[in-house]
Amino acid sequence: MSYGIYIGKNHTADGIAYLAGYGDEPSSHWLDVVERKQHPEGTTIKVGVNAQADLPGVITEIPQARETARHIRVNYSFYKGTPAPLTNGGLNEYGVAVRDVWSPSRPELVAMTPRDQRGPSYSDLSRIVLERAKSAIEGVKLMGALIARYGHTTYGGNSNIIADSNEAWVIIQFAGGQGLWAAERLGDNSIRASRPGYIEEIPIGSQTSGDFLYSANLIDFAISQGWYDPNSGDKFNVNKIYGDGKGKWAGVSWIEGELTALSNRPQKITLEDIIWAIRTERLTGDTAGYGQVVPLANVARSELRMLWHTQIGPVVAPFTPVFMGIREVPPEFGMHRYLTHGEAERFLDGRSDDKVSLVPQPVESTRSATYVFKRLLNLVFMNSEVLLPEITAFLTAYERGLFKVSADVLKTAHILFDAGEPALAERHLTYFTNTELIKALDAAEQLVCALDVRSRAFQASNAGDRLLGPEQIW
Repeated sequence: MSYGIYIGKNHTADGIAYLAGYGDEPSSHWLDVVERKQHPEGTTIKVGVNAQADLPGVITEIPQARETARHIRVNYSFYKGTPAPLTNGGLNEYGVAVRDVWSPSRPELVAMTPRDQRGPSYSDLSRIVLERAKSAIEGVKLMGALIARYGHTTYGGNSNIIADSNEAWVIIQFAGGQGLWAAERLGDNSIRASRPGYIEEIPIGSQTSGDFLYSANLIDFAISQGWYDPNSGDKFNVNKIYGDGKGKWAGVSWIEGELTALSNRPQKITLEDIIWAIRTERLTGDTAGYGQVVPLANVARSELRMLWHTQIGPVVAPFTPVFMGIREVPPEFGMHRYLTHGEAERFLDGRSDDKVSLVPQPVESTRSATYVFKRLLNLVFMNSEVLLPEITAFLTAYERGLFKVSADVLKTAHILFDAGEPALAERHLTYFTNTELIKALDAAEQLVCALDVRSRAFQASNAGDRLLGPEQIW
């Protein structure tokens, strides 16, 4: 399902727009920094889903770009017939950030989806935008062009928020195999939450607006199906005609209202507020596979772009800065066997060549950050009324310290780049990012040990007959 929020720069304390959110998936997650790459002419990539998907399809190949951008993303290993690794969010060297969020299409569209559908999936589209787009609008047009040329593989309807420092776009891809999509521009005064993604009224016919784009057949197809009467005088409401017809869901209405109220204060919306909006236990729990907050700042060099990352849902995990210029991430935050699809039948043993683990032995020999943070989440949720306020206060204080030191690190790296020392600047960024990721993991492990002892002493262990945790809106 996933969750995304965009906050325009006029609403923030620092005058920077933000894109934030998380992905909802049951499998393992890992942090990845992908290098810029050159690809020989004729290189192709595989896209689509296989016959195991809920809406089955055919894996096909489409051309790869000659050059793909350096980017930071979170990968995961499983979603119903979609080949791994999958992704639904990240940031590239050009300052384009992407969030992928479910958006259900009307039942008739789902029913008419071809059983041999082909073309890029939700994950393929997100990854390709990270690899190729140099602006948010370029990302929208790229998605539209790919769908028009190669088709689109759907699981029932999807959306993305694509953002840069100047604007963001919500783009919805509809089920049905008709190549239907619509996009709405978000600007400096926008506050938008997606879960699911939605677009409501759009101008059509003689009414034109640069704030909306859509597939060439969007209006005509609705008319042909009897879903819209152009003579009725009704507005063309995308959600009512092609979506679930529910508009904003309860969680979306609540968080958009909360953020709007925060923006009306003299200090407007701070980074701490944005983190709260992703962390709040009303919206975030075990389903959240990771957390991201992307400051959409204009920077002098691409290496200085960054995002704030948590390895699982941020309800019990601190956001840690990850800079574009780093050369590697700690193996603890890479892919481990814990929750990775297919690893239950594989071995770290050379005697079984056909069932060797996808995880390198040196990586598997390290701690799994996902596993450690998941342990912490379950310990906290078993007594959330008492423990969650304490953990939240700790995380908030921990991150305030990181806000200050990361600003100093950014200034230092800037000075090193200006002094003609790019390698030294990248080593500085790598050392800081990796050190802070490991410090966050160490803190989580210490909390796990303390809360485990506390839980056993108070006999608060849960026998498994019911799941404990705070109530959520969704």
